[in-house]
Formats: sequence, C-alpha cells, structure tokens
Amino acid sequence: EEMQARLHELQEQLARTPVEVVVANHAFGLFELAALHLSLQPPQLEEARLAIDALSALVDGLGARLGEHADELADALANLRMAFVQIHAASTAATPPDTNP
Repeated sequence: EEMQARLHELQEQLARTPVEVVVANHAFGLFELAALHLSLQPPQLEEARLAIDALSALVDGLGARLGEHADELADALANLRMAFVQIHAASTAATPPDTNP
C-alpha cells in the first residue's frame, strides 16, 4: 500500500513536470552516455555513434520544442559530433594497416 501511494505520488509529480523538461533530461542522459563511450580506452565508437544518433533524433527532430534547453543541447550535439570525428580519426591513424594480402 505504501509503495502504491509512493508510485502514485511520483506519477503525479511527473505529470506536473513540463514534457520538454523530461525529454531534455533524457537528451542530456544520451549526451553523457555518448561522452562516456568516447572517453573509454579504447573508445567504443559504435556505442557512442548510437547514443549520438539518438540525441540527434531528439535535438534535430524537436528543435525549439525542447524549450529553454534547445540551444544548449544543439551545442552539446555539435561538440559530440566533433569529438567523435577527432577520436575516430585518431584511432584510425593509430591502427596499422592490414598487411595480409
């Protein structure tokens, strides 16, 4: 009963929160996920790419509908994309070419 009441309270709180705030919060989570995978040694590029693509779907798809966080998320996405390209280029340069015929 206590757990049910707490769940109901959380649902009411979520319903009172503007949707753009909830979506932006999830977008920031995707940013953090992508940054984490880019920062690992070695970087996990495919995992980072998926998180970046998911963030891109939200930011590019929703734009100004993300409210006050739209510009910040667009900048974060641009920074992730740039970091991905730089890390990808560095990891490609560090990998010796395949010498097998």
